[in-house]
Amino acid sequence: MTRLVHLVAGTLAILTIATFWLSTALSELFASQATVVAVKTAIPWGFLLLIPALAAAGGSGFALAKGRRGGPIGAKVRRMPYIAANGLLILIPAALYLAAKARAAEFDSLFYAVQALELCMGAVNIALLSLNMRDGLRLSGRRRRGSRRIAEPGSSSLGP
Repeated sequence: MTRLVHLVAGTLAILTIATFWLSTALSELFASQATVVAVKTAIPWGFLLLIPALAAAGGSGFALAKGRRGGPIGAKVRRMPYIAANGLLILIPAALYLAAKARAAEFDSLFYAVQALELCMGAVNIALLSLNMRDGLRLSGRRRRGSRRIAEPGSSSLGP
């Protein structure tokens, strides 16, 4: 059961963060100011889903690790403080600031500077969480190391 909680919570967390990132980027690049306001003010409400998902993924991950700290588990454990610090110290405050600025229709240079920081640091968290997911799938046996199929010399890679 703990594995299922970890898989679902981790997947939900990374998908939520990716949704925040994509919604922000697409609305800023292609949508109206009203859409940007809607996206920026909706993101903090998404924390009601994201924060419990991250907590469940972290708690279940530590339970599954059972004190082990080597190999892929150690790599996952070492990434978690960076993921958490980035979220708590940069991403959440930035999202709350941007929501307030968007609600007030204050799209000034500071808004866009914080927006750029948020997009950069959000991409970092997506990358780190993706690495954790990759390592978790390897640990569970769902993905083998180097699982890409490589054609043998002299054979066609177009079919069997």
